Amino acid sequence: MTTLEEPAAVTAATGSTRDRTAALHAVRERMLRGPGEQATAAQHAKGKLTARERIGLLLDEGSFHEIEPLRRHRATGFGLEARRPHTDGVVTGWGTVHGRTVFVYAHDFRIFGGSLGEAHAQKIHKIMDMAIAAGAPLVSLNDGAGARIQEGVTALAGYGGIFRRNATASGVIPQISVMLGPCAGGAAYSPALTDFVFMVRETSQMFLTGPDVVQAVTGETIGQDGLGGADVHASVSGVAHFAFDDERGCLEEVRYLLSLLPQNNREAPPFRPTGDPADRPTEALTELVPADGNRPYDMRAVIAEIVDHGEFLEIHEHWASNVLCALARVDGRVVGVVASQPQSLAGVLDIDASEKAARFVQLCDAFNIPLVTLVDVPGFLPGVGQEHGGIIRHGAKLLYAYCNATVPRVQLILRKAYGGAYIVMDSRSVGADLSYAWPTNEIAVMGAAGAAEVVFRREIATAADPEAVRAERTRAYENELMHPYHAAERGLVDDVIDPARTRSVIAAALAVLQSKHADLPDRKHGNPPL
Repeated sequence: MTTLEEPAAVTAATGSTRDRTAALHAVRERMLRGPGEQATAAQHAKGKLTARERIGLLLDEGSFHEIEPLRRHRATGFGLEARRPHTDGVVTGWGTVHGRTVFVYAHDFRIFGGSLGEAHAQKIHKIMDMAIAAGAPLVSLNDGAGARIQEGVTALAGYGGIFRRNATASGVIPQISVMLGPCAGGAAYSPALTDFVFMVRETSQMFLTGPDVVQAVTGETIGQDGLGGADVHASVSGVAHFAFDDERGCLEEVRYLLSLLPQNNREAPPFRPTGDPADRPTEALTELVPADGNRPYDMRAVIAEIVDHGEFLEIHEHWASNVLCALARVDGRVVGVVASQPQSLAGVLDIDASEKAARFVQLCDAFNIPLVTLVDVPGFLPGVGQEHGGIIRHGAKLLYAYCNATVPRVQLILRKAYGGAYIVMDSRSVGADLSYAWPTNEIAVMGAAGAAEVVFRREIATAADPEAVRAERTRAYENELMHPYHAAERGLVDDVIDPARTRSVIAAALAVLQSKHADLPDRKHGNPPL
C-alpha cells in the first residue's frame, strides 16, 4: 500500500536519457496512484468519487491536460516534512466540455483531507489566472477540509488569493462551484463569489461555523446536513443553485449548464440549430392560463410552450419559488427567462424573490444572454416582516439590475401587472426593448377593487347602499384604466398579441435585437443597493 510518506528516490540525477525517462514514468505512476487503495476505498465508501474520477465525468473523454502534477509542499514542522505527496491534494488543468475549453481544479480528499496549504493554493491561483487569460469557464470540484492548520497564516493567505481572483473573474468568465464534500469556514466564501453552486445531498455541506461551535455559542443542537446541507442551501438560504442525489447526475448537469453559457463576456452564448420551428403556434397557452386573475397556474408550463422543445434549466428551483429563473433556447438562441409564478404566493415579489431575480438578470447581462420576462404579478408582498427586512432595498436590487442591463430585453404581460412590481419586472419605462401583452392583461397601480376603495372612499362611505356603489365604481375603474388596450394606446406596450402567437413573436423580437448595441455611461462602477 502506498502512503503519504516521502517516496523512494526514483528521480535519478544521472544515467542516460532513457534511464531518466523511465524514472519520470515511475514518478508519474506513483502520482497517479495517489495515496493508495485504502484511501480510495474510504472515499468510495462515503459515496464519493476521487478527484480524477470526477474530472473524468466532467470533461470530454481523453481531453484533460494536467498541470503541476509533481508539485509538492515545502512546509516543515508538525511532521509535514516527512509527508510530501505529489499534487499536494489538488488536481488542476484544462480539458473540453462539448468540445469547448474548460479549466478545472479538484480537491483530492485522500491527501491531507483536501486541505489548502501554500503549494495547494498556488496551483489553484495559476489555473484561475490561466482561465481568466484564456477567456474560458472555470469549474472547481470542492472536497476539502479547509485551511491546512499546520501551515498557519500562509494557508489563509492562499484563500485570500483565490477570493481576489474570484472577484476579478466575476462577469468575465463563468465560474461554477461544485460542492462534493465538506466546505467550512472561510473556504465557503469562494463558492459564494462564483456564478453557480452545485451541491450533492448527504455528502456536501457548507457553513462558516460547524455544529459544535454553534452548540457551544448558542446552545442549538443541529447536525451538519441540517446546518449546511444541500437541501438547506438550495431551499432556505439560497446559497446553492442546484441540489442532486449523486455526483454523476450533478456533473452531467454541470456539463449541460456549460452548453448554455458563452466562454466569456466577449462572446455570445452558443447557438444550436433546432428542429422546433420559430413560428410554431402556442395554442395551448389560451387554455393553460386562466383569464381569472385569482386562479393559479404553473408558469413552468408556459415556459415549456415557448422555448425550444420545452427544455429549460431552472436556476434556484427550490428557493424563492414565487419567481422563476431559467436558461433555455428560443429558435436556437440562448435566453434567460424571468417569470412570475402564480402557483406560489400568487407570484408576488418579496425579499428572496427580488434577490434571486436580480442576481440572475445580472448574470445574463454579464454574459450576453438576452432576457425574456413573463409577468403576472400582483405587487410586492405586504407585511411588517418584509418592510423591516428591507423589501425596499432588496426590491431595488431587481430594479437596478434591469435598469443596468444592456442585453436584448423582451417583456410579456400575461395577466395582471400591478404597482411597483409592474415597473420592476422590466417594463418599458425601465428599458425593455419590446413589451407585449395578452388580451387578458391588466396593468394598473393596483387592483380595481382596491383602487375604487381609495379613489371613491368618501362616496362609498356616505352612500345609502355602499356595496352597490363600490361594485359600480370598481367596474368603472376597470373599464376606464384596466382594459387590455389602455397601455398599448399610450405606447407602454408595443402590441397586444394572440397567446397562440407568443413563441413566434418572442422569437422574431430576439432575432431583430440580436445585434443590439448599448453603452452605459463611463464610470468605474455603479453603487447598487446591497
